[in-house]
Amino acid sequence: MSYFNDWAMRVMRLADPETAHRLAVKALALGLAPTLPPPPRILATQGFGRELTSPLGVAAGLDKGGEAIAPLLRMGASFIEIGAVTPKPQPGNPKPRLFRLTKDQAVINRFGFNSEGHAVVAERLRLFRRYSRLAGGVVGVNLGVNKDSTDPQGDYAAGVQAFAANADFVTVNVSSPNTAGLRDLQQEESLRAIVEAARDARDLANSRCSLMVKLAPDLSDAAAASLVEQLTKTGAVDGWIVSNTTIARPATLQSPGAREVGGLSGPPVFERSTDLVRLVWQASGGGFIVGAGGIDSGASAYAKIRAGASLLQLYTAMVYQGPQVIARVEAELADLLAAGGFASVQAAVAADHR
Repeated sequence: MSYFNDWAMRVMRLADPETAHRLAVKALALGLAPTLPPPPRILATQGFGRELTSPLGVAAGLDKGGEAIAPLLRMGASFIEIGAVTPKPQPGNPKPRLFRLTKDQAVINRFGFNSEGHAVVAERLRLFRRYSRLAGGVVGVNLGVNKDSTDPQGDYAAGVQAFAANADFVTVNVSSPNTAGLRDLQQEESLRAIVEAARDARDLANSRCSLMVKLAPDLSDAAAASLVEQLTKTGAVDGWIVSNTTIARPATLQSPGAREVGGLSGPPVFERSTDLVRLVWQASGGGFIVGAGGIDSGASAYAKIRAGASLLQLYTAMVYQGPQVIARVEAELADLLAAGGFASVQAAVAADHR
């Protein structure tokens, strides 16, 4: 397994970032990735109304089209989020649009919701549920809007309708920085209307899938707190994914290309995204949070859990460390939980607030 991982990573680094991304997804879809060992039992937890083997999942953006759902689950992720998926197919922004910041172990992307559309991706998810030996795995779908959309409410509702039957959760993504005007939808009135339309679509589909909202780390503390408080009062949101990529550029960045336009992910966003987890936990009254942003070790995973995250997502760390990072983070997290005197993940959630 180690040999495969080292060999594959060397090959990927020879290609430009987007080509490497596509090669990685195709390799996964062909079953060429290793099957990793099950996580330590102390990591067993709950989320999305399901029992999970660990809190660690794979974030949206890696498998945009749902091509490699089963292989990602075999690699040790306890849940995965595919997408973002838009109603109609669209190519996204012009290339190049993905940049490695190697010295910072970070990535900048400006894909702009390149997607095959609801119909294609929904059919892949349906076939996974019907035929895969891992059909019971926890899978969510990140929903976006088309670049030329004039009806965001309708687009998100259509996404819920397309995926509610086969997804454990759907995510309203109004926080990507790469589609013009999208983040304007994070205004309270706009987002409330979108979430209520998505909830109504879920109810119409008679689905139990969780409705999540993904927030931008670039929201001010005041704006984020107000937004979360108001949407929590509606009861329409089941949880929060905190956070998306950032348009900020920390002064610590050392890599060429650090000023490329797009969303920055990886360790440079860890501090802000973790602070936002704390804020959202407080503003939601201890709500359900999936922590994302800069997770590349057991220590960073443990910090997000203590800040208030019940579950976690990683992606950028896999770009630099390969699929084995999942098992390593899980092993390190298990050791930290035990050393901290916690018998479970759930016991450690929001420990910093107590």
